[in-house]
Order: sequence, then structure tokens, then C-alpha cells
Amino acid sequence: MVGDNKIEPVIGVIGGSGLYEIDGLENKEWRRCESPWGSPSDELLFGTLEGVRCVFLPRHGRGHPIPPSHLNYRANIDALKRAGVTDIISLSAVGSLKEELAPGNFVLVDQFIDLTQGRARTFFEEGCVAHVSMAEPVSTRMMRVLAESAEHVGISVTKGGTYVVIEGPQFSTRAESMLYRSWGASVIGMTNMPEARLAREAEMNYATVAMVTDYDCWHEEHDSVTVEAVVRTMKSNATHARKLVQAAIPALGKPRPLCTEPGAAERALDNAIITPPEARDFTAMARLDAVAGRVLIG
Repeated sequence: MVGDNKIEPVIGVIGGSGLYEIDGLENKEWRRCESPWGSPSDELLFGTLEGVRCVFLPRHGRGHPIPPSHLNYRANIDALKRAGVTDIISLSAVGSLKEELAPGNFVLVDQFIDLTQGRARTFFEEGCVAHVSMAEPVSTRMMRVLAESAEHVGISVTKGGTYVVIEGPQFSTRAESMLYRSWGASVIGMTNMPEARLAREAEMNYATVAMVTDYDCWHEEHDSVTVEAVVRTMKSNATHARKLVQAAIPALGKPRPLCTEPGAAERALDNAIITPPEARDFTAMARLDAVAGRVLIG
């Protein structure tokens, strides 16, 4: 919940492949959350962890029935916003584009290269236009807390790196993989865009824990990416990810003032909406009640 000068955090966790619940959650309840943007991937799991309110969403749905290109990213983010979420920890399985980031490594990425195609990537369509800065797409405060929490539970993480987001569901060609390496990118995946864009439009702080499952196909000494190899490493990663989330939520959930560090999203819409009130479409405004109600109402 966001007040004028103080935030009582509600921590949202978007679970990627192999992560379908938060360990240690108390007062658990799965609830369907309706959204004007369509159906989220699944019900939301509400609960508390050491007194901190939490909301969990399995990105692909329980059992992983939804591929990356068919996720309703807008409904997912809108549903989390309606649930009161202020900060999102996004957990994602990725491939490595760097020798030193071996399978099993975790990366707290701070930048994205979005190569997805055809995904709805904004809440602000015709009738109410806004332009939100994406220069710093990740909350540096959340990255710092996640890094400290990882150290506390003995998990090694790399702080900083660029995540290339491709459409999928196919993996890259070798030529594509080599191209992304030449850009200096660290990891490659299929899900964090437009998720990060939409979270920022909805004024929710966002951080990604990218969990390396394989070397992308550029690595000549390793087999090409296979689902079997990915799943093996994914299971091990999921154990570490659950420990990290359990450690990070109590730290992120402490009451705090509005964040002013780079990547803070709590006031991302302050100067973003360009359509004047008299020109805004009523239907568009109605769908933005949760995402942008703070700046559109009153």
C-alpha cells in the first residue's frame, strides 16, 4: 500500500519455470483475480511470510500450460496491482551468454534488450497515452536487498547484467546466440519483457532473479540446449530460489519511505501521461483504474 510519504510493502513474486509456490507462506489462500485486460496466468496465492503480506503468481500457470508468447502479461501485472503489490520479484529461467555464468548461477540483471514481437507491451493505448522512462528498468534497492539476502543464505549471485528477451518458444540459432554475445549481454530468456515494462507503468518496483539453466547454443563444448538438460538444472535452481525468496521477503517488506534510488517506480507516472483530461477516452480510463488510478483520479 502506498501513502503520501510511506509505503507498507506488499511483495509480489512471479514464479518462472519450476516455481509454483512460496515456501513458508502462512494463511495461504488461492484467489481468482479478475482484470479488465483478460485472464491472468492462474489464481493468485495470498499469504504472509514473517508478517509480510505476499502475493504469488505462477507465470506459466501451475503445471506450466502457457508458453511465453501466449502469456497475458497485462492481466498478470494488473492483477498483482489490484492485489496491492508494491514490489515484484521476478524469477526466470535463462540461458547463459557468458563463460563465467555457468548453469546453476543466479544473475540479478539490471538491463534488458527486448526482441519480442507482437506482445502487448503497454497499458496506455489509444484514448490515454503515456510515455514512461525505461532507462533504469530494475530497482537498485531491490537488487541490493536480494544480493544481501543471497549472501545471507549462502547463494552466489552476480549483480548486474543484460537480459536479452526473445519471443520463443524456440531457442536461438547459433548465429543469433553469437550475435547476442557480441552485444555484451549476459543471459537470454523469453519472459521478462514486456513484464518489466508493464510493472513500471503500473508503478511497481521490479527486480529479476535470472537463474541460469544452460549455456545457450554458442558454447561449442556443450550440447545444444535440450529440454531435459534445462529441467535437470531448473530443479536445482528452484531449491536455491525458494531459499532466496524466503530470505528477501522479510527484508523487502519493512515499512519504508518512498524510494528515490535509480529504478524506483513508485512515481513513474508523475509526468508520463501526455493526453489532457478533456481528450481522454472513458473506456480507456476505466481499464486503467488500478494501474494509473493514482494520477488519473482526483
